[in-house]
Amino acid sequence: MAAINRNHANYERRLNFIRREIPFPTLFNIEVTINLPLLLQGLVHPTMPYKADITPITYDADCPFDYNNFVYRLTLSSAISEDDTKETLMQQKTGCKAIPADTTAFIVRLTNPIAEGMNTENRVENEVAMLNLVGAALRHHDPKVVPSVYGWGSAAGESSQGWILQELMPGTPLDVALESMDLQNKKAIFAQMAGMLSEMQKFHLPSSITGFGGLTFDSAGRIVSGLMTSVDAGPWPSYEEQYKARLKIALAKVDANPYIRGWQANGVRKRIDDFVDHGVTAQFRTLASKEERVLTHGDFTGNNMLYDAASNRITALLDYDFSCISHPSYAFFCPFGVDGSQFQGWSGDEDTEELALHEAKLYGFPSPLPPSEEEGVDWELAKTWEDELEKARVLRPRTIQGTDHVADVEALLGAIMPGRLTNRTILEMQSEEVKVEQRDDGEERLIKMLDRFGF
Repeated sequence: MAAINRNHANYERRLNFIRREIPFPTLFNIEVTINLPLLLQGLVHPTMPYKADITPITYDADCPFDYNNFVYRLTLSSAISEDDTKETLMQQKTGCKAIPADTTAFIVRLTNPIAEGMNTENRVENEVAMLNLVGAALRHHDPKVVPSVYGWGSAAGESSQGWILQELMPGTPLDVALESMDLQNKKAIFAQMAGMLSEMQKFHLPSSITGFGGLTFDSAGRIVSGLMTSVDAGPWPSYEEQYKARLKIALAKVDANPYIRGWQANGVRKRIDDFVDHGVTAQFRTLASKEERVLTHGDFTGNNMLYDAASNRITALLDYDFSCISHPSYAFFCPFGVDGSQFQGWSGDEDTEELALHEAKLYGFPSPLPPSEEEGVDWELAKTWEDELEKARVLRPRTIQGTDHVADVEALLGAIMPGRLTNRTILEMQSEEVKVEQRDDGEERLIKMLDRFGF
């Protein structure tokens, strides 16, 4: 079954938004005509001092899954002169820096208003705030890896179209480069990644950030706690409360799911509710430093980094869509590091390589390492990554007591809302028979997890 492609339907509207709605005259003190390739060819005004081409980045018109953002490169016909850079109202907006003279290209990020699971109230504000904080945390990194923000507009407005105009960073996608690197070069990259994580963990948060969750700006322009953009709730006073709330939100969502129906069948829902009310606290009881909060990227992978082959250096850390303020353990439950680095909770499979890797991350890697199979765990790679985390003194599952118990709660959360039954694109691609099978498999998995928890 084919999924509905919702991305390309508004392609021209997005380009027109960049041309008409982003206040370039305020940013540059000039009139900028955007030359839309193909769409407005021949309609530009050649008397304007600057023209610009807009080119989509990493955009696949046939991708069935909804993009969270649409990213464009905006290239000027000539560099911005020093006379055209000035302090303006837009540049004074919270989180923005003045555009340097001689700039010729930018990145424009447009939020997708229909992206699943992303709130509109503060998703842009959260990203801008996090770009500023992570930029401060990594200010000594050479080269600079966090792009400056030159302008932004909230997704909470009437149009619900949020945007960020930011610095274009050099380099090529790191995930692609890693595929052909030898282990020694990968080790040098892992050292840089671990160093960035360490600095983010050590960064002293502003006193105005008081909770766990997302970020926003108050009326005085201070960065303050706000909604967690991927949950549309928060902030919370503790890590434990964050999880209790996320579990309750997940249950409310699956109540409305026609296939899951709140997991009411066979008494499963009552067992889940009992766990939320009484079991979560027990899972958090052994967690070390419960109140510790750190900058969390939320998708700290090579897919969101750029790389320079000549220097073998990471040149950018991008895409802060899922960033938040959370406990140091939370980063390891998100897409993280290199293949196999995400720390998974209990899955029900007792005799798998993944379980052995899970144990190694908690208690240390065996010596000698198990042999690496082509389709299995790359033990040498995993050990190299762990070694670099240790050298950089990154707080990680092995050094945070109780991480495994919280990971089990995260696993239960994923089991309550399985992507195959909650993602609209995947649902569109599956037959009714497959959906029923997925629902039955999901119930079986939940029962096993609840049995293990004693509920």
